[in-house]
Amino acid sequence: MRLLILTKRKLISIGFCLLTGILAATVAISSTVKTVQTANTPREIPIYHVDTDKKQVALSFDAAWGNEQTNTLLDILDKYEVKTTFFLVGAWVDNYPESVKDIADKGHDIGNHSNTHPHMTQMSSSDMTKEVEECNKKIEEITGCRPTLFRAPYGDYNNDVVKSVNGCNMYCVQWDVDSLDWKDPTPQQITQNVLKKLQDGSIILMHNGAKNTPEALPMVIEGIKEKGYEIVPISEILLKGDYYTDVNGKMCAKESETTVSENSN
Repeated sequence: MRLLILTKRKLISIGFCLLTGILAATVAISSTVKTVQTANTPREIPIYHVDTDKKQVALSFDAAWGNEQTNTLLDILDKYEVKTTFFLVGAWVDNYPESVKDIADKGHDIGNHSNTHPHMTQMSSSDMTKEVEECNKKIEEITGCRPTLFRAPYGDYNNDVVKSVNGCNMYCVQWDVDSLDWKDPTPQQITQNVLKKLQDGSIILMHNGAKNTPEALPMVIEGIKEKGYEIVPISEILLKGDYYTDVNGKMCAKESETTVSENSN
């Protein structure tokens, strides 16, 4: 019979291997638990459109860079007696305070589009909140009103972005109809992009600085009205009271406890 002689060096080697194995197993278990927890975390979804039986849609413009066309757009909206929503970046507010005042004075909603137009998903929650609040402050100083609507730059969001916005007592708003005017299609194409996707409660995305938006806007407005829709600001189309967004971003009213109870009987 051969005797197994364990030297001090061999014992240390065996102990090291055991420790490495335990650490690897711990990391694997921890990663599995984290994955399960992430998968079970409810997804926070902004408002893309609204569940409504009213024949209404909301038209919105993002303003982040230039300002050459804003007055033209405001004149067109005045001509058609249409009120919309402008989402403004704080840096844009700094550069064009008179236009901010004009937008507000003409009765349009002013929403928050962040202070510096960053990718907010790459920021900490505190920095996200700072982006929102700094822009709110600038807009309020000019208009006297604090925005209640927020749209994430680039449409880029995650759970933390939506929670940070909600924590500022604001609605996080996206869109379900993209005019794609930022790609500089023809005015006719912009109009078609909007009209082919409309539904009750739609929120339409356009931009104040896109090349062909001023030429397209009259056709967009006329086409929307021909389909029987009323154009309103986003604040007017949103549901009042408690709500939730479904997996498609549709804003739906929460049923009251009484209604739920009655339905379960």
